[in-house]
Amino acid sequence: MRPVTNLGALVDRAGDPDAPMIIGLRPGAEPTILSRAALDAMADAFARGLLRGGLRRGERIAILSANRPESVALLLGAMRAGIVPTPVNHKFPAATIRNVLVDCGARLVVCDALRRAQLPADLPPDLRVAAFDAAGADGIGPWLDPGPFDPIDPHPDEMGLLLYTSGSTGRPKGVMLSHASHLWVVRTRMAEDDLRQDRVLIAAPLYHMNALALALLVCASGATMVLLPQFEARAYIEAISRHRCTWLTAVPPMIAMMLRESDALAQADLTSVRAVRMGSAPVNDTLAHQIRALLPNARIINAYGTTEGGPIVFTQHPDGLPTPIASVGYPHPGVSVRLVGPKAPETGVLQIRSPALMLGYHNRPETPSPITADGYYDTGDIFRRDEHGFHTVLGRTDDMFVSGGENIFPGEVELVIESHPDVLQACVVPVEDAIKGTKPVAFVVLRPGAAADEAAIKQHVLANAPAYQHPRRVWFLDAMLLASTNKIDRNGLRQRAAAAVRAV
Repeated sequence: MRPVTNLGALVDRAGDPDAPMIIGLRPGAEPTILSRAALDAMADAFARGLLRGGLRRGERIAILSANRPESVALLLGAMRAGIVPTPVNHKFPAATIRNVLVDCGARLVVCDALRRAQLPADLPPDLRVAAFDAAGADGIGPWLDPGPFDPIDPHPDEMGLLLYTSGSTGRPKGVMLSHASHLWVVRTRMAEDDLRQDRVLIAAPLYHMNALALALLVCASGATMVLLPQFEARAYIEAISRHRCTWLTAVPPMIAMMLRESDALAQADLTSVRAVRMGSAPVNDTLAHQIRALLPNARIINAYGTTEGGPIVFTQHPDGLPTPIASVGYPHPGVSVRLVGPKAPETGVLQIRSPALMLGYHNRPETPSPITADGYYDTGDIFRRDEHGFHTVLGRTDDMFVSGGENIFPGEVELVIESHPDVLQACVVPVEDAIKGTKPVAFVVLRPGAAADEAAIKQHVLANAPAYQHPRRVWFLDAMLLASTNKIDRNGLRQRAAAAVRAV
């Protein structure tokens, strides 16, 4: 049998073809179940339909939809035909969605009914639209041509996916990813974790690397994916309990929101969960303790990855040393890692080189490439390395600010705040100061039942960190403000802090 070279053809075909591969959940509706055979059939039909509809190899289609099983099938089918799928963040403002659709040069946008109604009116006239849950010419039926399809054999550096960054540091950039890069990701992860018997719960959006890479891994592993349209804490808890999910992927704010649903947790059985892979932010001691209490049989994996560099960077220590709670691990043997900067190699900006690196940014000739001359991707994330080689995220270079001549990395201060036994989460941002230029302030979510006040948080930081790092103001939240990727919305909190300081 020829090795798979097309990312859209990675579906595992061993075992029962009628076994469920995707269980799609929707509020108030029966689950939509796609077997492996049905997933393959829809993917092939869409590949044939795209070519019959006049699309050519290398052209792009956009997918603008909440999570649903059909989206996975269409994404796989497009890649089989050599068409490049572009999942679009449907939480972007309408003007940004239009910019993404124009920038990627999409020939077709497939959307759900809600997003169809929200599409901008001034789309390019040659951009065709197909909508799920619609009938007639606007439905996806005309784009499905049932029958078998032989996937194209991609060139070594042929683009398979185009993912747009969140735009937190400017207008979104299209990250070009090859078929080969993410086949390497899937195969490397499969060699480390056998998911064949697992039920993997995905609630993070499929336009984000975290969820999309896991969805591809599930398809290749022959596991079962339980797919929620989006994250909602009570629905997430119910899905784990009802469908006996064994593997979760989440970001810390999602777990923090689950912990607030005490009545739903009291009725749920979460003992099936054997692993929870956390990403996008470090897991502190307090949150780790809460996760262990919530999911007593689960292994906690604190992961790190980027759209440009892929989800494989760190792993367990080769000598079996336990990974510290806040650390993302030891460099993966398949990835070359280095820290650069005046304090390297102990502290610096992470640069990585691996087979998962992007091809580059789409249609951005004016944007300096983050790929160095010797082939490393400069992540812009600042890390600390300890004496055993474990790496811990301190924050982004974009987030670092200067207060009275001292460099402050928010992630470093957040770890100190989160070491307080009453604190579940913290976010540190700068506000303007007439004397120091800027000064740190903090937003804090307390663990359930805790009662620490502003003075206690300040005193804890003063006792455990340099005085210049302590937050001059502390505001308490029931839950962190989140961006569209379920990460903490630092820009939004920074604006909220500035408004609060001005109001005094």
